[in-house]
Formats: sequence, C-alpha cells, structure tokens
Amino acid sequence: MFKLTRIAILSLFVLALTAVPASAQDGVGAGAGLFAELTSISSIGIGLSIIGAGLGIGLIGKAACDGMARQPENSGSIQTAMIIAAALIEGAALFGLIICGFVLG
Repeated sequence: MFKLTRIAILSLFVLALTAVPASAQDGVGAGAGLFAELTSISSIGIGLSIIGAGLGIGLIGKAACDGMARQPENSGSIQTAMIIAAALIEGAALFGLIICGFVLG
C-alpha cells in the first residue's frame, strides 16, 4: 500500500511539473502564465524540502533515542552520529530551498 501511495504522489508531482497553462489572461503575455506556474511549482518544492527535512531529522532523533535507551554506554557516539546526520539533512534541505528560490526570484 505504501508503494502505491509513493507512486501516486510521484505521478502527481510529475504532472504538476509538465502541466501547461490553458490560456493567457487578457493583456498578459504567454510567458506570464508559465512564470505563475513555475512560481507555484517552486513553492511546492520549498514545502516538500522543509517537510522532507523535518521527517528525516525526526526519524534520526527517534532512532537515536531508541539506541541510547538500549545501550546507554554508547550514548555519546550515538549523539555525535545523530548530529552529523542531521546537519547533512539540513544541508540538503537548504540546497533544495536555494534551487527553488532561484526559480522563484
């Protein structure tokens, strides 16, 4: 069931990326419709980037707490690995925000 959900979400994302504006408004060039569509798509990209980073860091924190509960003597090394992994996820999320920001601006 989870695989079917992922395929459906990916299909909707690809559809949103390839959609073409139906018609331009009066007095506005054809490029303005495309710009409005890119703006909405990049806004969705920014949201997905933040949601993905939040879920990733949450899963890392959950796994780290489970590991520290099972082996308290290794909590220092677990915490260090957790902080490094969280920093890498934040870097990837920041990269996604910058790319979507370039499309917006």
